[in-house]
Amino acid sequence: MAEHGEDVGVYAISVVAQLLGTGQQNIRQYERKGLLTPDRTSGGTRQYSESDVAVLRRIGELLDEGLNLAGVAKVLELEEINAKLHRDLKRARGR
Repeated sequence: MAEHGEDVGVYAISVVAQLLGTGQQNIRQYERKGLLTPDRTSGGTRQYSESDVAVLRRIGELLDEGLNLAGVAKVLELEEINAKLHRDLKRARGR
């Protein structure tokens, strides 16, 4: 993983849970469902980045809107595809 900015895992799960007002078990469940993949220390401790926290916030928003975890996974997948297409289009227009 890149060692810069938003992608560096720096937060422990307890800190992230407190920041987001959710339980650690919820965060672990989102990881098990493949919604995010935090960095791990050599000892296996999860370390969450700013990007991971943003994904967790988005998960919370989608859950609050009434989606289940399968729906959340699909929305996150489609949002990522959409962002990639926008980057590709911007790059193509820049030529």
